Amino acid sequence: MMTFGARDAQTAADAIRDSLRGNQPEAAIVLGSGLGGLADEIDVTARTPFGEIPGFPSATVAGHAGAMIAGTLAGKFVLALAGRFHMYEGHDVRLAAFPTRVVHALGAKTLIVSNAAGGVNRMWQPGDLMLIRDHINLMFRNPLVGAVEPGDTRFPDMSEPYDAQLCDIARSVGKEQGVSLREGVYAGLLGPAYETAAEVRMLALLGADAVGMSTVPEVIVARAIGMRVLGVSCITNLACGLSNTPITHAEVLETTAAAAGRFKALIRGVVEAL
Repeated sequence: MMTFGARDAQTAADAIRDSLRGNQPEAAIVLGSGLGGLADEIDVTARTPFGEIPGFPSATVAGHAGAMIAGTLAGKFVLALAGRFHMYEGHDVRLAAFPTRVVHALGAKTLIVSNAAGGVNRMWQPGDLMLIRDHINLMFRNPLVGAVEPGDTRFPDMSEPYDAQLCDIARSVGKEQGVSLREGVYAGLLGPAYETAAEVRMLALLGADAVGMSTVPEVIVARAIGMRVLGVSCITNLACGLSNTPITHAEVLETTAAAAGRFKALIRGVVEAL
């Protein structure tokens, strides 16, 4: 039975390592809902459906292609995860973070995470890109619970989960490209229901600027195994209570599609600068 730990990650990595043709990935990129278009920018060496990777189930959420793509982006060899596994689908928190372990086992030392998020900050608008500077784990799950995995830090420091130097690079790239970047705190909730108006008011009081249903488990594991992390949220809608329009997943995908060009240019520029 899989525990989705370091040994299982090594097994999964070994199963697909040959497809990389000896290339060492500079970074791994997790593509959130509706942001998978960046995969089209990659000069593909290999594309492996999630279902063919040991331990990976097939992706089921709309806007997630469900494949690991290996290839060259902006002159750097990268791994792109077109989709992710969410706990609201019934997956264990350790599985939600498992792809992070696998890309690390394949040699990636930097993790770039992206997501679609609801805007809690009243000053922001749908389509804004937010540089994640910190997060609040309101999923009440932690992928490190249990025996210490080989190579993990038992008590990883989370004072700076999102790497300051990578954030500096993103700011510089954004400035060069004319891409405005918000900066704020991402609150991770379990889902799958969107938040109530009362919950959004609570999140604002706690200091959150955006809210979503992913990312946090991946970042926790990344820090435990020593990966550098950059996080970017696409603000897809105003959270409940901040507008008169009901929230739908279709709206999320529509907004990320509109922001895709700026997102792709930003991530391409960051990868080029690594």
